[in-house]
Amino acid sequence: MTANYTFDVFSTLDGYGAHTGDWGKQGPEFLEHRLALYSERQRMVFGATTFRATMKMLNAEIVEREALDPWVSRLKHLPATVVSATLREPLDWPDATVVSGDAVDVVARLKAESDMPLRSHGSLTMNRALMAAGLVDRVQVTVFPVITGMTGADPIFRGAADFDLELLESRTFDGRVQELVYRPTRHEPS
Repeated sequence: MTANYTFDVFSTLDGYGAHTGDWGKQGPEFLEHRLALYSERQRMVFGATTFRATMKMLNAEIVEREALDPWVSRLKHLPATVVSATLREPLDWPDATVVSGDAVDVVARLKAESDMPLRSHGSLTMNRALMAAGLVDRVQVTVFPVITGMTGADPIFRGAADFDLELLESRTFDGRVQELVYRPTRHEPS
């Protein structure tokens, strides 16, 4: 049996996955949904850059840690595979494994061997490569109602291949945040 792989990403309306401003749109419905989502049995898959950023956020000062959303704190309790040629074990993560090599090969093997779903939050470069290789089963895009033309960073699909998307689910949280879940299929020109 092949494990499902979900590329989970936050986006502005104009397609940025990061910003230097403040989105400030996470209401109670959205936060409750994220906590439930990250309480499910699953394995996280990170690229090295996203893993380092996540660890920095999770290992912040105690005062700052208390301000983290509960779903973010929950991340560290999930098993994780980190695809990296530079990081070494042990990691400050209870159940994390570092695997070097090409992310496409690593995730193909994980999909074949895992007894639980796989999820990656962020890791844009890695996930664009995984999509191109046909390894992403679901793209879960959470769209925040902001345009960050001046403060946006990291265009999510910059340099990605072309894909047709089949809408599987859509939800609105707190009357403003949209979650869209798609099944991607490589677009073949006619």
